[in-house]
Amino acid sequence: MSQPLDNLAITLFSEILAVDQLARNTMSKVLPKGMELSHFSVLNHLAFSGSERSPAQLAKTFHLTRGAMTNTLGKLEWAGWVHIRPDWDDARRKMVAISPAGLEARNAAVAAITPIVSDVVERVGAERARAALPVLRELRLRLSDVD
Repeated sequence: MSQPLDNLAITLFSEILAVDQLARNTMSKVLPKGMELSHFSVLNHLAFSGSERSPAQLAKTFHLTRGAMTNTLGKLEWAGWVHIRPDWDDARRKMVAISPAGLEARNAAVAAITPIVSDVVERVGAERARAALPVLRELRLRLSDVD
């Protein structure tokens, strides 16, 4: 890479990391009691997918080790937010589904987060935020290829 391109890359990723840190910090403060951001992420994914996932599939989706995902799922199960059952086709595997309580907790988290992120998008401008999405998606896809 050339020096100007290197500088652009470092500046871009510095901004992305700063936004990530600020967003995580802000959202963590308004999540329902006992819910961590990692819990919300898994619950939100399960709510959107509408189907069961194996712990290995979830670990791959979130770019985590199976051990880290197992830890998160254990906490979610303890809270009553997910149901974990054996896979009827392969007894060595388990399947995870969001529970009604988990869906309720996820919805409460979304209700708490939405005013904050909506306000930020409104202040930035909806069109500018919408224009950033394709670039952010492309960066995510390119970084996923690096793994």
